[in-house]
Amino acid sequence: MFDILPLKGGLDNVEGFFSGGISVGLKPNNKRDVAFIRSDALCDVGAIFTSNKFQAAPIRHFKRYGETFQTNFVLINSKNANAMTGKEGIDDIDEVFSYIPNSLHVQNPVMSSTGVIGYRLDIKKIAKSFELFDFYTKDSNAAAEAIMTTDRFKKEICVKVDVEGKGSFHIGAIAKGAGMINPSLATMLCFIVTDANIPKGLINALLEDAAQESFNAISVDGDTSTNDTMMLLSSAKSGVWDKEAFSEALKFVAKHLALEMVRDGEGSKKVVAFEVKNAKTLDEAKKAAKALSNSLLVKTAIFGEDPNWGRIASTIGASGVICKEESLIIYYDDVLVYSPQKKQLDKESEAAANKVMKKDSFKIVCDLGVGDKNYTAYGCDLGHEYVNINADYRS
Repeated sequence: MFDILPLKGGLDNVEGFFSGGISVGLKPNNKRDVAFIRSDALCDVGAIFTSNKFQAAPIRHFKRYGETFQTNFVLINSKNANAMTGKEGIDDIDEVFSYIPNSLHVQNPVMSSTGVIGYRLDIKKIAKSFELFDFYTKDSNAAAEAIMTTDRFKKEICVKVDVEGKGSFHIGAIAKGAGMINPSLATMLCFIVTDANIPKGLINALLEDAAQESFNAISVDGDTSTNDTMMLLSSAKSGVWDKEAFSEALKFVAKHLALEMVRDGEGSKKVVAFEVKNAKTLDEAKKAAKALSNSLLVKTAIFGEDPNWGRIASTIGASGVICKEESLIIYYDDVLVYSPQKKQLDKESEAAANKVMKKDSFKIVCDLGVGDKNYTAYGCDLGHEYVNINADYRS
């Protein structure tokens, strides 16, 4: 038995971890743009990254360490993705790290970046952060703010997990993401720290499992970034381990942050769950659900609050999954909008469906009726503001 207890704040609650964020002039108006996460003990580290073939320099730098390395320091910058910068981009990271004070005793430092693709890092500005940081501060709020790009709000969470007969451990996390979100992974970054005593070799498997129904289940615009990262550092300081409890708590943390990204989708006003039921296989349920969450026609219908179930049906049919017109049933929340017996919306059903679509969040349920596998993806509407934000992203 175990209890998952949400706490106020984020990384600050986890013993032995320090964090902060400052401005070095990468962003205008003195906005925070560089963050650090530090541990007073070496941590086992795991990460999963974007499926984009053009993985950014920080990811390629990380992979040089191999699979079983430990670290006690992560540096994150916003405004510049350090992607498509070749070997020079990796060398720039090494040069930035050469400025880390010897007094910190940093081993195998890790860097992560987010922002505009195709530009080299401003090494002098980023290196200046090592003079300005208070490396003994616990300011998760500042760190979460510093990694934001087009985010409207910061994203952080922490839980305490009480395990009967064993004790307790913590999981804290910060994340960013609002656009270029189609995680396989999602422009998302997520940094998780824990004092749970995770056995060596399990970290990446736990991350993969947690991502499947969280970050890999969301979409804002159907684009996958070059920099997407989900990273977990474990100090093992609590001495407590329970695989079931940790797995469920990690999934809770990941899903919370993933849905926050959807809620923060660039210009979005609605969060929608796309539940595909009774598909032939789990892969087909995922494929159909993700097709719905990525469809521009579906997203714009949601923006316009138009209960046009034809776009839902068409997207499922075009996804390539096994489906039949004779067995398809579609609900908006609990309002039936299509079935083989009810193929046209009457005035009462249209009004009820429209009322559902006016809510900030709702569910579109598609029962394929050809199997017994289910999957839920998450998406948002797409409106004028998304175009405005991305038309001048570099400025």
